[in-house]
Amino acid sequence: MRSIITVCILFFILCVQAQNEKTSYTLDANVFYGNITEHNSDISHLITGHPTGFIVSYNQKTFGNQAWESRYNYPDYGVSFIYQDLKNQFLGDNLGVYAHYNFYFFKRNLMFRIGQGLAYNTNPYDKVDNYRNNAFGTRLLSSTYLMLNYKKENLFNGFGLQTGLSLIHYSNANVKAPNSSINSITFNLGVTYNLDADHTLEYITHVDDKFTENIKYNLAFRTGVNESDIIDSGQYAFYILSAYADKRLNHKSAIQLGTDVFFSNFLKTHIRYKSVAFPLDNVSGDEDYKRVGVFVGHELFISKTSLITQLGYYVYYPFDFEGRVYNRIGLKRYFSNKWFGALTLKSHGAKAEAVELGLGIRL
Repeated sequence: MRSIITVCILFFILCVQAQNEKTSYTLDANVFYGNITEHNSDISHLITGHPTGFIVSYNQKTFGNQAWESRYNYPDYGVSFIYQDLKNQFLGDNLGVYAHYNFYFFKRNLMFRIGQGLAYNTNPYDKVDNYRNNAFGTRLLSSTYLMLNYKKENLFNGFGLQTGLSLIHYSNANVKAPNSSINSITFNLGVTYNLDADHTLEYITHVDDKFTENIKYNLAFRTGVNESDIIDSGQYAFYILSAYADKRLNHKSAIQLGTDVFFSNFLKTHIRYKSVAFPLDNVSGDEDYKRVGVFVGHELFISKTSLITQLGYYVYYPFDFEGRVYNRIGLKRYFSNKWFGALTLKSHGAKAEAVELGLGIRL
């Protein structure tokens, strides 16, 4: 687990490292109040109040020193911290650290932020002391948050105001059961401060030329640790081999078509458990734990980092687990023209199966 955390932190550092000479920095702070959504009836007993907390962020603006900045209307990137009181004695509090991007629309008055990071829970599941917390099976959680704010910067001496909505998600992606996860929808109100309000910088406009690439072929290896939904059934390593072709359509987008072979070792134990505990399900215990899927995907390029989304279907599916359709979403970071690393979440709909750490080559 520690090695996974270390790789995640290094990955986020690479994503937010400063590369520009011409830049500006801002701070913003928001307080929020909201509701936990009942996305799963199993967590209804944990929804007893309205979560509150705050979000503090440090942002670096872009002005077009690189072409991708102009391409995406000069986004910000930075780091943020969230404290959230979940208003339930069994859930405890969450503290999270994130890397984020801010994207702007409507004359830069509307900001959309996406942040990904790690959170710490103060009161996770314990089969003796806290068996009611079936949302978090570990103290360390994967967390994503989305924020949509209307903002006005530099209203007075570098200070501005912003308000909007945020969605905050916490899950350990089945690294350890239980993992029902928690989603909060909140209303936030905050202030911004421009650390360089006295310096006006001009945006540099880049005109993209037409850009395409021939079909490229990719090989990727993904791994990690996960557990079935059966508490204390054991954590096991999994291995995934992926082969796919991609076609770069322009500077922003590529489409993908490929196949995955899954070696999910937790399924071995899960199959044996089902064969004994649920004899009416007609599980013999000898079913193959391996699966093979085919998928289509899209890759959105932002500098050397890209966002990947894939939708797959199991063509070899000897044991029924969460359905034949699966999806994957996550980040890739290109280390060179050929080699890349990846941090992705594989799930079946809203039901997470695993966080995958991957290494691949594009030929």
